[in-house]
Amino acid sequence: MTRHVFITGTDTGVGKTVLTVLLTRHLRRRAVPVRAFKPLCSGGRDDAEALWAAQDGGVPLDAINPWHFRAAITPLLAARAEGRRVARASLLGHLRAEGRGAGLVLVEGAGGLLSPLMEDADARDLIRDLRAAPVIVAPDRLGVLNAVLLTWEALPASARRRAQVVLMRSARPDASTAGNATLLAERLGGEAVHRLPHLSPTSMDPAGRRPLPSAVERVLESLTAGWGISSERLPNPAGS
Repeated sequence: MTRHVFITGTDTGVGKTVLTVLLTRHLRRRAVPVRAFKPLCSGGRDDAEALWAAQDGGVPLDAINPWHFRAAITPLLAARAEGRRVARASLLGHLRAEGRGAGLVLVEGAGGLLSPLMEDADARDLIRDLRAAPVIVAPDRLGVLNAVLLTWEALPASARRRAQVVLMRSARPDASTAGNATLLAERLGGEAVHRLPHLSPTSMDPAGRRPLPSAVERVLESLTAGWGISSERLPNPAGS
């Protein structure tokens, strides 16, 4: 049975694509049959192209991102501006058909959890429809506690039990950064909260020509541990 993981966020531009690319690279290196999709893009397809590169071009771009719109606004409004409509059943059918044969399907949303994606659905509805394990991505900065806790409470109750949070550290941490993860872990449970170190642009090569830093790999290992997937650890490329 294919398992689905839905990568959502507290807002737009918080690092959802960065995390989805990292997870795709990490799982592929461990021989996990994974496919990653961003079904809805607006304002360009850069995010989908990054997922295409992370999968070595093995999944067509139009399969990764079947619906894309010109305006850089929430997909529902961008679709309306072009006189188009995305049917919820069509999106779900696409993900299930294109993900067939994969042990794990990563689905990246657009914007935050409740951003309108189509006429009758947001990310919360798709998480429920796919019975997906949610991952909430948020920037590790002042204000993140309220944003994460609100997003967590808005998740379907059935999905909340499997939800995880990833705090994305920036190059310039603020006074809250040292304590955000600890306080969230107190509220949500220690195993549900992860902190991803700041990544330099060279580390974010989607095609995976450079190995990920070991600190990043450890976070990804912890994040994926509860997804019930079988994996095979491959030899270290440096031979160590």
